[in-house]
Amino acid sequence: MRERGLSIINAAELIECSIDAPVPYFLRHGYHVGMEFNISHAYILTATCASRMGTTARITGFIAAHRLYIMEMQQFDDVMTKRFFVRVTFCGVAGEPVDLKSLRKDFIAVADVEQMQWAIHDGAYRSRVMILVSKFDHCLEDLLYRHRTGELKMDVTCIVSNHPDLQPIADRHGIPHHWMPVTAATKTAQEARLLALIDETESELVILARYMQILSDETSRRLHGRAVNIHHSFLPGFKGAKPYHQAHTRGVKLIGATAHYVTGDLDEGPIIEQIVQRVDHSYTPEMLSAVGRDSERRALSTAVRLLLEHRVFLDDQKTVVFK
Repeated sequence: MRERGLSIINAAELIECSIDAPVPYFLRHGYHVGMEFNISHAYILTATCASRMGTTARITGFIAAHRLYIMEMQQFDDVMTKRFFVRVTFCGVAGEPVDLKSLRKDFIAVADVEQMQWAIHDGAYRSRVMILVSKFDHCLEDLLYRHRTGELKMDVTCIVSNHPDLQPIADRHGIPHHWMPVTAATKTAQEARLLALIDETESELVILARYMQILSDETSRRLHGRAVNIHHSFLPGFKGAKPYHQAHTRGVKLIGATAHYVTGDLDEGPIIEQIVQRVDHSYTPEMLSAVGRDSERRALSTAVRLLLEHRVFLDDQKTVVFK
């Protein structure tokens, strides 16, 4: 046999003929090591399905077949619930536009085989967010600061409050403010007004930033998977007024905060993020309150970032969070 050199394409054809199997994507025409990728514009695939063999191969094969490059991939198999979770960040080849609509349409075939709950997100998209507040401003100020600096990539549609106290903050940031006072007599009507405003503003995420009202079961159900709340981690141990004074009286050694999904069960939704800090006998109630406020800010802002980046999956009564 006459000796000759093989190009990558020749090698691909030879492999396919000799082993009667699909050629690896990197050996096909148009796939080579010198390829440059548009890493500045990422897309995110999130999916969950029943645990079974071959799911990862189908996903990565689909991405490669569409000339897309995997930048990051995280996966988890819950052996207790027998659910598989995966988050893939990918991008296209430099100079080649990604047709997101067609990509989503094509992925349906993979999703149907795997019976997936899935979504493909544009990493450049800014989610529309509504913030609910009462009188405490520390979480609101922190969220708006992180929004202004670009840490939280979101568009704030409006701020809703059952008190007028924080309207100056909204005005200072140029954000619409809606005052919806709530009493026992007006609660049902105001929640209907709130839900209508969520639809009107096309808000995708609702943040309860120390909103001191309990949402009804119906409103919580309507906002399932779309609303996040924050509370101090003393619950349910120290309910009612002045929890930090109660904690000081009992000599607690750990305080913190919990960010969780809103559900019909008060402060018992699936947990997204928790912050804990050790304290001791030298802390006054005021010092405990200060540490608590800081914990609440950090836990809520982290939870919001994780949600905006599509890193949180509901797994029955808990969450899977890819950091």
